[in-house]
Amino acid sequence: MNFRLHLFELEDQAWFPHIIRQGMLDFLRFMISKLGAYETAVPLLQELLTKTKQQHFTDLCSGAGGGIEVISQALNKQMGVPVQVTLSDLYPNEAAYLYLKERSGGLIDFISEPVDATAVPASVQGTRTIFSSFHHFRPEQAQAILQDAADKRVGIGVFEGASKSWLELIILWLVFPFLILLVTPFIRPFKLSRLFFTYLVPLIPIGIIWDGTVSLLRIYTPAMLQQMANKVHAPNYTWRAGKVGDKPGKHVIYLIGYPTTEPQPLS
Repeated sequence: MNFRLHLFELEDQAWFPHIIRQGMLDFLRFMISKLGAYETAVPLLQELLTKTKQQHFTDLCSGAGGGIEVISQALNKQMGVPVQVTLSDLYPNEAAYLYLKERSGGLIDFISEPVDATAVPASVQGTRTIFSSFHHFRPEQAQAILQDAADKRVGIGVFEGASKSWLELIILWLVFPFLILLVTPFIRPFKLSRLFFTYLVPLIPIGIIWDGTVSLLRIYTPAMLQQMANKVHAPNYTWRAGKVGDKPGKHVIYLIGYPTTEPQPLS
C-alpha cells in the first residue's frame, strides 16, 4: 500500500468506553510481546540511545505497553547496562503499567498523568519513542511531534510493527477473529471484564478488527516519513527512515532522528 487514508479509530474517540479500549490494548500488548514484533527495531533503538548518550527513554502513546518488556530485556542484554523506560499515554493504562513495572523490577516505570504526544510537557526529558501509534496523528500533528523533538534537541524513534501490505489486511480479517478468542484467557493481568466483552458481548474483538484495519490504512510509508522529516527545521539533526524485517509478523517501518554535534566555529 503506497497510500494513506485517515479514517477514524475507535480508540481515539474520547467517548469510547475506557474498559473496551484497555481490553483492545491489552490484546495488542500480548500479541506484540509473544510475536517479538519489534525484535528488528532493537538495533535501531540501541543506535538511537548510543547517539544521544542515553540509558533511558520515554515512550509516548504507550497504550498498554505492547512489546516494551521484550524490547527492554533485549536492550539491557545488548547494551550491557540497565536501560530505564518510562511509559506514558493520553489514556494511561495503569494496571498494565504496574504489571510491567513489577515484572521488570522497576526498570519500566510510568507517568500516571495523561501525556499528550503533540504537547509533551517540559518535565518529560530525554530520548523519546513512539511504538505502534504514530499513525494516530494527522500529517500536521505528526510533523509537530518531530519538530518539537528537534527543537528540544532530543532523539526520537518512531516504530510501526507492520509492512503496510494487503496480506496483513487479509490475515487481520480472516485469522485474528479466531486468534482473539483463543488467546484472551491467557492475557495478564487477568480481568473478568475482558472475558465478558470478548465472549458474551464481543465489543473488544469488533474494536480490534476495526481499529486494526484503519491502522494499516493510516500507517505512513518510509517515503512519507522521510518526506516529513525533511520538512523539520533544525540544524545539525540527522533523520533516517526505512523498513526492516524479512519474516511474517516482524516487519517494522521506522523513522529515527537525533541531534548531531554542532560544527565548531572556524578559528
